[in-house]
Amino acid sequence: MADKNTGSTYGAKSIQVLEGLDPVRKRPGMYIGGTSVEGLHHLVWEVVNNSIDEAMAGYCTEINVRLLQDNWVEISDNGRGIPVDMHEQTKKSALETVLTVLHAGGKFDGDGYKISGGLHGVGVSVVNALSVVTRVTVERQGKIWQQEYDRGKPRYAVKAIGKSERTGTTVAFQADPEIFPEIEYSWSKILDYLRYQSFLTKGIRINTEDWREAAGPEEDYKVRRHSFYFDSGIVSFVKFLNRNKEVKNGTPFYVEKTVDDINVEVSLQFTNGFKEHLFAFANNIVNLGGGTHVTGFKMALTRAFNDYAKKNNLIKEKEGAFTADDLKEGLTAVISVKLHNPQFEGQTKDKLNNSEVRGAVQQIVAEGLNDFLETHPADAKLMVEKCLLTVRARIAARAAKDAVIRKGALEGMTLPGKLADCTTRDASKSEVYIVEGDSAGGSAKQGRNRQFQAILPLRGKLVNVEKTTLDKVVKSDTLKPIIIALGTGIGETFDLARLRYHKVIIMADADVDGSHIRTLLLTFFYRYFEELVRGGYIYIAQPPLYRLQKGKDIRYVYTDEEKERVMEDMKQAALSKAAKRLEAKGKTKDAGEDAEGEVAVVEAAGTDGEVVASGIVIQRYKGLGEMNPEQLWDTTMNPDSRLMLQVTIEDAEEADRLFDVLMGSEVEPRRRFIQAHAKNVKNLDV
Repeated sequence: MADKNTGSTYGAKSIQVLEGLDPVRKRPGMYIGGTSVEGLHHLVWEVVNNSIDEAMAGYCTEINVRLLQDNWVEISDNGRGIPVDMHEQTKKSALETVLTVLHAGGKFDGDGYKISGGLHGVGVSVVNALSVVTRVTVERQGKIWQQEYDRGKPRYAVKAIGKSERTGTTVAFQADPEIFPEIEYSWSKILDYLRYQSFLTKGIRINTEDWREAAGPEEDYKVRRHSFYFDSGIVSFVKFLNRNKEVKNGTPFYVEKTVDDINVEVSLQFTNGFKEHLFAFANNIVNLGGGTHVTGFKMALTRAFNDYAKKNNLIKEKEGAFTADDLKEGLTAVISVKLHNPQFEGQTKDKLNNSEVRGAVQQIVAEGLNDFLETHPADAKLMVEKCLLTVRARIAARAAKDAVIRKGALEGMTLPGKLADCTTRDASKSEVYIVEGDSAGGSAKQGRNRQFQAILPLRGKLVNVEKTTLDKVVKSDTLKPIIIALGTGIGETFDLARLRYHKVIIMADADVDGSHIRTLLLTFFYRYFEELVRGGYIYIAQPPLYRLQKGKDIRYVYTDEEKERVMEDMKQAALSKAAKRLEAKGKTKDAGEDAEGEVAVVEAAGTDGEVVASGIVIQRYKGLGEMNPEQLWDTTMNPDSRLMLQVTIEDAEEADRLFDVLMGSEVEPRRRFIQAHAKNVKNLDV
C-alpha cells in the first residue's frame, strides 16, 4: 500500500530476510564488537576459545597458533575433533552445520561441554562468515576430513582426504578485506591473550609461530616462536603480575575446590605497592566489571583477615576493623570460576551475575585463607602489617581530606587561588590546562579562551605517588590543588559525576624536565584517577618544537623530521616564486638556476637562539614560556589548530608494569629497562 505522505510502497517485499551467515556480514559489529583491529583479533580469540573449551573439558593438551603470509591464520588442537557425521536437523554434516549455522554447537544441551566460554555458540561460524576463505581439517575416527568455504559458503561437501590415528581440529582462515579495513595481526597482543589463557587453563601447552617474514621452510630462522605452559596455573599468573614488585607473602595463597558443580580457583599475594590488581574470570572470560565471584572473594578476605588479626591481637581497638578497601592496597589477586551456565551482564560478558557463585567463592576462599594464615604465620604477619599501614593511612587521609576537600568545591567555594577558572559551568564543554611554570602559566592565562578554558599553574616539587601513601598525596602542596580543581574527590570519596572538566590537559615543556613532570602527573592520574584515564578525559598538549619563517610564511612544526620536510617545502615555494619573478622580467633562460642564487642564504646565527638557513628563520622553543600568549593560543590551545594526545589504557597490566618499573622503589628492573631501550632514544636533550 502506498504511503499517502511519501508515495513510497511499504509491504512484505520491503522486509529483508537474511539467511545463513548473511546477518553476520551485514552487521559484523553485533558479533565481534566492530571491524577495527580489536574486531580482527576477535576472530583469533573465537577459534582459540573453542580449543580452550576442549582443554577445560579434559580432551585437549596442546594448541598451536600460526600467523602465516597473505593474512592467513591457522589454529590447531589435539582435542576430539568436530563431529563429521550427519546432523538430524540440518541434514548436513555436523562440521558444516557448526561452520555455517549461527547458534549451532555443542554448548547448549550440556552434553558436548559442561563448561564453556563460548556461551552463545556463534564463534567459529562468525569467523567463517567474515573470512574470504576458511579451511577446516578434522582428524577423527581414523580419517582426515576437510571442508573449505568462500565467505561462509561451502566449496564442497565434507570429504575424507586421508588417514590418521590422531584426533583434533585445524581451522585456517583469511580475514575478509571487504569487512576489515586494516588486516595486521599484533604479535604482542596475541601473545598476551594466549599467555592469559595458558595461566587460566592449568597444564595446557600453547605454541605460537609467526611465519609472516619467512618466505618458506628454508627461512625458518626468520620465524618468531613462543610457547606457554604453566603447571601451577594462576599461581604463576600472580607471580607474573608481581615480577617487578617487592612482595610481602613470599608464598602466594592458593585454593582450588569444587562446590555444587562450581569450580573455584583463587590465588593472591600482597606487595609493597598502593594499588589493587584484581583479575576475575568466569570460564576463562575476563570480567572487567567484576561480579558475584568478586563480591564473594572480598567478603571472605575481609572476614578472614579480621578474625586472624583479632585472634592474634594485631589490630588496636581505635583502629577498628579492616574494611574491604583496607585490603585493596598492594593486593594482587586472580579469581577464576568455572560453571555450567554462566549468566553475564550484557553481550560483552563484563560482569558475572550468577548469585550461587558468591556463596561458593566465599565458602572456599574463607576456609582456604583461614588455613593459610594459621599455617604460614610469618607470611600472615607481613600481610596483616601491610593492611594495618593502609588502615592508619586511611585514618590520616580522611583527616587530611576533610581539611582540603569541601562540599562546596563544585561551586568554586574552595577552589585553589592560583586556578584561573573558566566561566562556563558545563563540564562537557570545559577544559583545564595543568601548566608547568609561572611564565608559561601567565602566557596561558592571557592566551586562553576564558569561556571554556581554565589554567592551573604547577608550583613546587611534584610527589612521586608510586612511593607514597594517600594521606601524603592529599597533603601535597602541588597535588592538592589538582584534586580540589577536578572536584571528584579522591579515594573512597571519588565520584566521576562531579568532574568539573571533561578535558584535563597536561601542558609541559618539550624537554627532559617537562617529560619528567608529565610522567609524574600520569602516574598520579593512573594510580588515583584511573577512571579518568579509562574514560578518555586525560590529554597531553603538544607544543611545537620549532617556528619556521620565510617572509610572511610562518609555520610551526612538532618534530625534527617535520622540520626538514617543511623547510624543503618552503625552500621550493621560494624558488618557484623567484623563478616566476625572473620570468616575468623576461629572463627565462636559466631562471631556475638564477632563482637558486637569489634565494640561497648562508647559515648565520640570528637573535635569541634563532638560526637562518636557506633564507628561513628557525626558532627552537626550549620552553612554553618562550611563546607569547598569541603563539601559545595558535599552536597549543586553539581547538581548531592544536595537536593533543589522548591518554588511554590499551593494556592495563602492561601499563601497570611500566609504572612499577619506571617509578617504583625497585632499582634493578629500572636499570634493565634503561639498558634495553637506551639505543632507541633519539635527540636526548641533556
